[in-house]
Amino acid sequence: MEHKINAYNSILDLIGNTPLIKLNKLTTKLQGNYYAKVEAFNPGHSSKDRIAAYIIDEAEKRGILTEGSTIIETTSGNTGFSLAMVSIIKGYECILAVSSKSSKDKIDMLRSMGATVYVCPAHVSADDPRSYYEVAKRLHKETKGSVYINQYFNELNIDAHYASTGPEIWKQTNGNITHLVACSGTGGTISGIAKYLKEQNPKVRIIGVDAYGSVLKKYHETGKIDADEIYPYRIEGLGKNLIPSATDFNAIDEFIKVSDEESAHAARELARTEGIFAGYTSGAVMQAVKQLNELGKFEKDSNVVVILPDHGSRYMSKIYSDQWMEDQGFLGTKVEEEVQKIQFVK
Repeated sequence: MEHKINAYNSILDLIGNTPLIKLNKLTTKLQGNYYAKVEAFNPGHSSKDRIAAYIIDEAEKRGILTEGSTIIETTSGNTGFSLAMVSIIKGYECILAVSSKSSKDKIDMLRSMGATVYVCPAHVSADDPRSYYEVAKRLHKETKGSVYINQYFNELNIDAHYASTGPEIWKQTNGNITHLVACSGTGGTISGIAKYLKEQNPKVRIIGVDAYGSVLKKYHETGKIDADEIYPYRIEGLGKNLIPSATDFNAIDEFIKVSDEESAHAARELARTEGIFAGYTSGAVMQAVKQLNELGKFEKDSNVVVILPDHGSRYMSKIYSDQWMEDQGFLGTKVEEEVQKIQFVK
């Protein structure tokens, strides 16, 4: 007698189809209705699972990746984890050049997934031989049979979200979405979603979130890179000191900048009010939503979808550590009061 087992063939079958969750408490004083696309429901706990699986599948179809190949990538952590996960299932070696700005949690996770990790200084120019861009390029040249994913300049980064995340959001909102707010790092997520949504309804407003210390917002507005805008900041996976070709600036209507400190607090507030334990860039998105409200960008009947890219567990040594927050000078009176609220009664 044959017994049918309802099981997934591998963990990769769980990528995509993440839930859209209505935000109820955090947004009570804001104009409009807010819905979070929670990408931590991917098996690798971030939106980067989508591009890792998509790009590797495409590389296999084109004969670029073959048995015994090595995958090399530049990453702030999440893409690396997703690539390492896919590499395990597919049988590839994985080498990652990681920014020193990435949390210790992320770096430990990458090594736990069998990847070889090179940690590179974060606060150097993109063309510096020590930068994670240049280190990845050098490793690619030195490693026979390797493939450099190069997410910042890989159009497949956009295609992955055009093929999955965009259609999912359109279907989940029954076409009633009016605004999309998403962080922009490589730009693949916001660009791919924007391309799909704009094809369905050109009136959907696409708003990118950038960091202070990054060049994206000004480049979008002027077409020029202002080197004076570049300085160190703490948010991982948001903003850039170069212009990634994986960002389709024409598909984005406007950018708004957020600070390290306010984004960190917003992530903590999201966890405490909505029970959604999300990462630093998710806090950046929620902070952007607050600022956009102050600027009068939303109306009472606006349906705003925000992208929450990853899980809070990757930031335990950073934004969810009171010690780290204090070391950054982020624990002011306001936060000290919040910390006191959640202290256990002795």
